[in-house]
Amino acid sequence: MRVPLSWLREYVDLPATETGRDVQTRLVAAGLEVETVEQLGAGLKGPLVVGRVLTIEELTEFKKPIRHCTVDVGQANGTGELQEIICGARNFAVGDKVVVALPGAVLPGDFQIAERKTYGRMSRGMICSSSELDMGDDGTKGIIVLPPEYEVGIDATELLELFDEVLDIAVTPDRGYALSLRGVARETATAYGLPLRDPALLDVPGPNAYGYPVNVSDPVGCDRFTARTVVGLDPEARSPIWLQRRLQKAGMRPISLAVDITNYVMLELGQPLHAYDRTRLDGPIGVRRAEAGEKFTTLDGVNRVLDAGDLVITDSRGPIGLAGVMGGANTEIADAETHPETGEVKGTTEVVIEAAHFDPISIARTARRHKLASEASRRFERGVDPEAGAAAAQRTVDLLVLLAGGTAEAGVTHVVAPSAPRTVTMRADHPDRVAGVDYGRETVVRRLQEVGCDVYGQDELIVTVPSWRPDLAAPNDLAEEVIRLEGYENLPSTLPKPPPGRGLTERQRLHRRLGRALAGAGYVEALNYPFIGEQVLDQLGLAADDPKRRLVTLVNPLSDEEPALRSTLLPGLLGALRRNDGRGSHDLALFETGLVFQAGETPGVALRLPVDRRPTDEEIAELDAVLPAQPRHAAVVLAGAREQAGWWGKGRPAEWADAVEAARSIAAEARTELTVRQGQYGPWHPGRCAELVVVVDGEERIAGHAGELHPRVLKALGLPARTCAMELDLDLVEQASAGTVPAPRIATFPVATQDVALVVDGQVPAAEVEKALTDGAGELLESIRLFDVFTGEQIGEGKKSLAYALRFRAPDRTLTVEEASAARDAAVALASERTGAVLRGA
Repeated sequence: MRVPLSWLREYVDLPATETGRDVQTRLVAAGLEVETVEQLGAGLKGPLVVGRVLTIEELTEFKKPIRHCTVDVGQANGTGELQEIICGARNFAVGDKVVVALPGAVLPGDFQIAERKTYGRMSRGMICSSSELDMGDDGTKGIIVLPPEYEVGIDATELLELFDEVLDIAVTPDRGYALSLRGVARETATAYGLPLRDPALLDVPGPNAYGYPVNVSDPVGCDRFTARTVVGLDPEARSPIWLQRRLQKAGMRPISLAVDITNYVMLELGQPLHAYDRTRLDGPIGVRRAEAGEKFTTLDGVNRVLDAGDLVITDSRGPIGLAGVMGGANTEIADAETHPETGEVKGTTEVVIEAAHFDPISIARTARRHKLASEASRRFERGVDPEAGAAAAQRTVDLLVLLAGGTAEAGVTHVVAPSAPRTVTMRADHPDRVAGVDYGRETVVRRLQEVGCDVYGQDELIVTVPSWRPDLAAPNDLAEEVIRLEGYENLPSTLPKPPPGRGLTERQRLHRRLGRALAGAGYVEALNYPFIGEQVLDQLGLAADDPKRRLVTLVNPLSDEEPALRSTLLPGLLGALRRNDGRGSHDLALFETGLVFQAGETPGVALRLPVDRRPTDEEIAELDAVLPAQPRHAAVVLAGAREQAGWWGKGRPAEWADAVEAARSIAAEARTELTVRQGQYGPWHPGRCAELVVVVDGEERIAGHAGELHPRVLKALGLPARTCAMELDLDLVEQASAGTVPAPRIATFPVATQDVALVVDGQVPAAEVEKALTDGAGELLESIRLFDVFTGEQIGEGKKSLAYALRFRAPDRTLTVEEASAARDAAVALASERTGAVLRGA
């Protein structure tokens, strides 16, 4: 909502020294979100005067049409001589009054006006358009043509109200009353402690039998409807400058006098209105629900197919307006037209004014259903004062009579559905208890009265809520009004005091260590939305019976394309990798830790907990029982170069081993023994997939997978070639943990290194050979490392050679060669027994 400060001052006598910034500070403290204060006319300097065009000479020797004009500006130029001005616009004629910037003037954007020779003629000034003066859209796309009554030579900056300040207020859904000057003025008056001149306090005649007939068949959708009629309008009447400028400052474009007046009153009082050409109405006005499939053309020229839930305004022919959203083309106010032969001016001379109150939910649904948001629907959705309709209609009638020479007919139609005032009962000390501040009853009553409430009672207050505040429905709403008007900044700040001895849990510390370990390995954390669609599981190639396909579907998803909670972290991470790769970042290593959601085989129905009491332990347990399992996972994705090329070397691309190493890093931080063996699962390449296994309570459990993704998955998801990934169940890794990591011990005795090369069948996993060597070597083995894999004719077809470096060390002595060799031989013997390994060269 854009609020010109000059307009606001009509309703509140603000001190003359108060600026827009001062008012912004007060309104923000009162709870309104004033985003900016725009300085209109910033950088503008005169002389800017009214001139009259005396002659126009068309210069035809140039590529575009140019006019050499002489303009009378009176004594504004100091000499009284005519001003020669070059202008390219075509929307003015001899005798028109225009706005002239004389030499020395500076227009917005630091555009300086000076005498200069152009197109072979001298130009001493400029004839201005609204865009050049930063006035906003006036609908002409050309020069400002003023009404003929303005005197030549007067200051145009005052005439056009070019200097002003405009407050741009972001109105929240619960503050619909602030979508009007009346509402903002009320908040301003309260903030400054000044009286309000309410523009809705008008003498309004009562309803009678002579008004335009109106039939409301849906009193729930329309509980109030006021109709007034004005005849004898001058079709040539135009909106005065002050009216046009107020609309422009408020962000609206002047259209025609009747439409401008309805828009003006809507901005002033917050009540949307509509004006119908009475000669184009056929029979009584009606309000009803549309028939499914009924068609209707709105003012924007679009033929719309109506829904049975749409509320429409009708006459005897059918719909003539979408209630609270937009009027129809068949009753539109006609523009003035001059007959080319007779010179007779024709246009709308009789109007019927509609000021109604519609159901907010119905209007919101209609506007969204037809994708047709309007200023009217925006206000109805947030709540319009139902009592303002009659005053708004009267204000519109008064302006039409004043500005268009019309005559108000005596007939007044006012259809009202019975309703009672809204009351809220609240303890007088309720705001004190909410805020933790002792306001006292007098302050509470005074503040509620300032927002328009009627308050009765002593310890228990009976508060009658004003009609313009539909958001005040409960004691907490009233308490909020008291607190905000007393000042949020005056609430005491009390920092919470955590009890001593409580810090992060061991699990929280582990998760932080994992994040630091992955970040230290060159991965960047990516936080993704926890929503997926079933189609991404098809793209990942998951089997039809895969547990990850049992999704938890949301009743109210943010997106229909992603209606379920994720059962794997990979879709979000791979989406982030694809977006970054598409934007030029090709060397990527991303990780994420977070919850995944695993629905049971038979999803349960959640119990609806009561709100009037604390749920029992049994009810909470029953609710917990139907919640999906939510284990925490860790995942990484890699693409592009893992090590950059440069003068130091060729670098290397990311590969499946990097994904496996990320899993090893996580297991090392958790002090969990991780077994890596060949596997085959869903999105991974069958020949480059590692199965990650941990032992929990003596039983092997698959905790995740790592490796290179399948080419089909890369193509389906639009990923770079050779993209690698890893996903690991952190809960399983934590359950398999050996416990707290002991402090490292510095060995005081030397290490004994023994190398061994074993020949095994090509299908035997290196992890099985390594496990057998580790078990056979016994306690003296400190570490084991695979440093070479060889295949070739020397060792036979279908065979491979695995070379390991074994490090032996004793904590209490220096090992002898015999001891180290014996441990090595024992390791080889067990490997031979389990895997059929043979010492190479033996």
